[in-house]
Amino acid sequence: MMINMNLKKIRVFALVCALAVISTVALMPLRPVAAQGRALPDFTDLVEQVGPSVVNIRMLEKSRAASAGSGTDEEMQEFFRRFFGQPLPGVPRRPNRPQQPDDEQQARPRGVGSGFILTSDGVIMTNAHVVEGADELVVTLTDKREFKARILGFDKRTDVAVVKIDATGLPAVKLGDVNRLRVGEWVMAIGSPFGLENTVTAGIVSAKGRDTGDYLPFIQTDVAINPGNSGGPLINMRGEVVGINSQIYSRSGGFMGISFSIPIDEATRVSEQLRATGRVSRGRIGVQIDQVTKDVAESIGLGRPQGALVRSVEAGAPADKAGVEAGDIITRFDGKPIDKASDLPRLVGNTKPGSKSTLTVFRRGNTRDLSIVVAELEAERTAATRRAPEREEKPRASAAGQLLGLTVSDLTEAQKRELKLKSGVKVDAVAEGSARAGLREGDVILAIANTEIGNVKEFEAALAKIDKSRPVNVLFRRGELAQFALIRPTR
Repeated sequence: MMINMNLKKIRVFALVCALAVISTVALMPLRPVAAQGRALPDFTDLVEQVGPSVVNIRMLEKSRAASAGSGTDEEMQEFFRRFFGQPLPGVPRRPNRPQQPDDEQQARPRGVGSGFILTSDGVIMTNAHVVEGADELVVTLTDKREFKARILGFDKRTDVAVVKIDATGLPAVKLGDVNRLRVGEWVMAIGSPFGLENTVTAGIVSAKGRDTGDYLPFIQTDVAINPGNSGGPLINMRGEVVGINSQIYSRSGGFMGISFSIPIDEATRVSEQLRATGRVSRGRIGVQIDQVTKDVAESIGLGRPQGALVRSVEAGAPADKAGVEAGDIITRFDGKPIDKASDLPRLVGNTKPGSKSTLTVFRRGNTRDLSIVVAELEAERTAATRRAPEREEKPRASAAGQLLGLTVSDLTEAQKRELKLKSGVKVDAVAEGSARAGLREGDVILAIANTEIGNVKEFEAALAKIDKSRPVNVLFRRGELAQFALIRPTR
C-alpha cells in the first residue's frame, strides 16, 4: 500500500513539472532567427548626405562637319564604343543636315558621365574616358548650377581623371578605407545613366581584387551601372566613397549584374599626382612576366603557385642590371609578397622612379635577393632591329635527348650574340613528349630539372641524372620569352 502511494505522488509531481515547463514555453516571446530579423538597408539618409556631392558631366565637341546624332542615341553610341569598340547595332543614326556657316564654332554634345566633388573649391574626380577628347566640359550640380570645367589631368592606364570648376563652398565627399570593405556588404551608386541625373542604384560587393588591368585590382559589384554612370561614386553604408564606377561586363549591351569600380585608394594616389603635375609617374624594371602554374611550381620546388615568372628581360633595363634572368620567379618586391603575377606591376608602378628596391627571386631551387634601382615608365619604344647572324658552320647535332624526344645542338657565338645569351642549347628536332609539351624547333633550352644548361655536354649530363619515372621541368626560351614545360620521359 505504501509503495502505491509513493508511485501516485511521483506521477503527480511529474505532471506538475511538465505543466510548468509547457506554461513557461508558451509565455516566452518568439524570437526570430538573427538572419531573418535583419531589416533591409535604408539608403535615404545616404542619398541626402552624398547626393549633393555627385555631379553630371557633359562632354561637348566642336562640330567640324554635320552632326551624326546626339542625345540618347549618342550616349548609347558612346557606351558601345567604350565597352565593345564598335557602334551600337540596330540603332538608326539621325540623318545629316546641311552644314550651317557657324557650325565650325558650335559645340555639340558628345556624351554624358558622372563625377564627384573631392574638395570644396571645385576639384572633381571622374573617369579618364569621360573627359578624353572633349573640347568642352560642362559640370551640372544637383542645385542645377552649371560650370565650365578644365581638365587638370587624366591617366588612361587607370581610367582616372581630375577636373576643376571655379566654385567655392561645395559639398565634398568623404573617402573610405577600401581595406575595410567586405565582400557581401551593401553599397550604393549615384550617377546619370542615359543622362538621367541623380539616379540611385544599390547592390552588394561581389568580389575584391578582380584582375582586369595591369595597375588596378577592381571592386566587383552587382550594382546597376549603365552608360552615364561612368565616373560616379561607389558608396558604402557609412556614406564614404570606396570606388569610382568604371566598367561593366555585358554580352547584350545592357546591365547583366557585373560591374567594376576603381578602388578609391588607387584612384586617390593617381589623382594626387594629376593635381600636382598633370601626369602620373610610374616605376618600371623592364621584365615581361607570366603566371606560375601549379604544375610548374611543384616541379621546380617552389611548392605552391606564387610569384611572377620572368619570361624576358629587357637589355639594359633595371632588371638586367640587377642580374634578373629569364626563368626566374619573382616572389617578393621590397619585402611584399607577390602572390600572383599581376601584383608585381602594381607594386613596381607605385614605386617612385629612382628608388632602390629589393627583388626576391627563386632560381633553380634557391632563393636570392637582388638590389634594383627602379626606372620611370616611358612610352613604348620600338624594338631595336636585330643584327643579321654571321655565317658560321653549324655544330654537329646531338641525339642525346631522345629520352625527351629532343635533338639539340650547341649555340654558335653569333646566335648567342643575337639572342643575348651566354649559354643554352638549340632544339633542332622535336618528337613525342616534347612536342606534346609545346616545344618547337628553334627553341633554346636554358635549364633541365633546375640545372643550368651551358652546352650539349651539360645537357647530356643533366639528362643522365633525371628521375625517368616523373615529368621533368624544362626552362626554354622562344624568341625573347622564357617559359617552363613539363616533359614526361619515354621509357
